[in-house]
Amino acid sequence: MKKDLRDFELDELVEVMKTEKIPAFRGKQIFEWIHKGVASFDDMNNIPKNLKASLDENYMISNMKVVEVMKSSSDGTRKYLLQLQDGNVIECVFMKYKHGNTLCISTQVGCRMKCSFCASTIHGLERQLSAGEMLGQIFTVQADTGERISNVVLMGSGEPLDNYDNVMKFLRLVNHPKGLNISMRSITLSTCGLVPKIKELIKEKLQLTLAISLHATSDEKRSTLMPVNKSYPIKELLDVCKEYTKFTGRRITFEYALIASENDSEEEAHKLGKLLKDIHCHVNLIPINPVKEKDYKATSNENARAFQAVLKKYHIEATIRRELGSDIDAACGQLRNKHIDTTL
Repeated sequence: MKKDLRDFELDELVEVMKTEKIPAFRGKQIFEWIHKGVASFDDMNNIPKNLKASLDENYMISNMKVVEVMKSSSDGTRKYLLQLQDGNVIECVFMKYKHGNTLCISTQVGCRMKCSFCASTIHGLERQLSAGEMLGQIFTVQADTGERISNVVLMGSGEPLDNYDNVMKFLRLVNHPKGLNISMRSITLSTCGLVPKIKELIKEKLQLTLAISLHATSDEKRSTLMPVNKSYPIKELLDVCKEYTKFTGRRITFEYALIASENDSEEEAHKLGKLLKDIHCHVNLIPINPVKEKDYKATSNENARAFQAVLKKYHIEATIRRELGSDIDAACGQLRNKHIDTTL
């Protein structure tokens, strides 16, 4: 199997050049070409032909095929189905905001967290995505739209902290000044609450935004919605969140999906306010998005506003998220993994 050059950090590419007895500066050139989004060695016009031929024997640029682009009729959001080298298809979502373009990327093919309201987990985990495959989603969408991605959200299919090493490598690559140079403050990582991995993340001292999928105020309810809670209950999760804000100085975002008659009452809002009042945080209230295999229904706009008002009484900033792309199944909880039998 050829190795994907998109997986290589700069120092690793320099080492490759050393083993091939090639000047180190060639590694820097190749790194810069890779992060300009080139699709082949032929596009690297300052690299000698003999070096391109040598690289082609053992290395590749693992391009993705755009299988389908679905465009929202309401807000211009685009959902991409991208085929990987092995035939798996992942999804990512391009969203336009006043502050720039955001791409919501997948970190795994499928997911094994089994959250009851999420489409991504229906067929379980197929495999991990490499750092290069995460980057590839950005390069592919930038090439298709002709526009720069300035913000990245790790909130597509998969649990990012369940693919910890590859995700950390992706973050180093996407943030590299000779790469896409996307600021850590422009990156959001969403997790269902893998406490040991959050503790590891604290040690990384990254200035990204950590988003915690909470969705309930009691262990009984949360364990029903999110089986991960059986391993890492709410108190343990919130304790590590306090630790995270203390050591990073970053405000945490709590995601709370409002499900009609499940967790959307004013009583639940008061419980949530009491849980979070001592944490430097922001709450995203998300009326649940429909998934055809699930029976959950979104709360009403009136209930969402009442829930928000209660949280403000606890001095907790809360916003009701405007869901982009829900008409093309591109909103939170709607992305899933697929497999097709065609080849690149």
